[in-house]
Amino acid sequence: MNPEYPIYIISKRRWESRLTSKSLEFMKIPYKIVIEPQEFEQYAAVIDPKKILVLPFSNLGKGSIPARNWVWDHAISQNAKKHWILDDNINGFYRLNQNLKVLVKTGAIFKAAENFVDRYENVPLAGFNYSMFAKRKDSPPPFVLNTRIYSCILIQNDLNHRWRGKYNEDTDLSLRVLKDGYCTIQFNAFLAGKVATQTLSGGNTDELYKDGTLEKSKSLVEQHPDVAKVVWKFDRWHHFVDYGSFKKNKLIKKPGLIIPKGINNYGMKLVNG
Repeated sequence: MNPEYPIYIISKRRWESRLTSKSLEFMKIPYKIVIEPQEFEQYAAVIDPKKILVLPFSNLGKGSIPARNWVWDHAISQNAKKHWILDDNINGFYRLNQNLKVLVKTGAIFKAAENFVDRYENVPLAGFNYSMFAKRKDSPPPFVLNTRIYSCILIQNDLNHRWRGKYNEDTDLSLRVLKDGYCTIQFNAFLAGKVATQTLSGGNTDELYKDGTLEKSKSLVEQHPDVAKVVWKFDRWHHFVDYGSFKKNKLIKKPGLIIPKGINNYGMKLVNG
């Protein structure tokens, strides 16, 4: 079972590692990988060229923002109501259920997430939490409302915002959505095996983080001084965001919604090996 909405991977200088691409290939999920023109030959040598979309620009020095907005427009041109946009450093996808974190082999978790989000009329952003942040022994809830959505994001295409700035684009977009009174859904039942920031060469590691993370953290505070501040932890600068003020944002079911009774595992079953 595969997702309804198109999946895009934004990638730069990672044709050798291509972690997210490998993960989706393993799961047999259709996708497009979006790259800059000067890297086409390298990517086409290891990925089916039919799966490659080439950007009309390169090396703008603005991180992934221009590519993300180009993807948004492309999804609209395909008459898609929503699209998935994934970072290129996700090493596998997991289902967390009954204190077990299991690698998934199909696209069922994407389809299940889409169907759940589509029950509501006010969730323009949703996505999978990082596997490293959802500890199986902590028994986290299946999903968390009204927090940041990072790296593996389902976006409603008619949202009246776009990607902006140079840093912290995921957090910034999440905050603008929440400040508009909408909800976000971050799934713990479904997880992305995101590699830690600045541990994989290529991408924004080379382009944006040459001088550390202080400017990155300060830029979010400048955008959202009411909820963000700069903190020092884990031997580097981070931004800290207080999402407490968004607890008042409540899910709104679509009119006439009928939720089937019983448990739907979308064909997923636990197997060894």
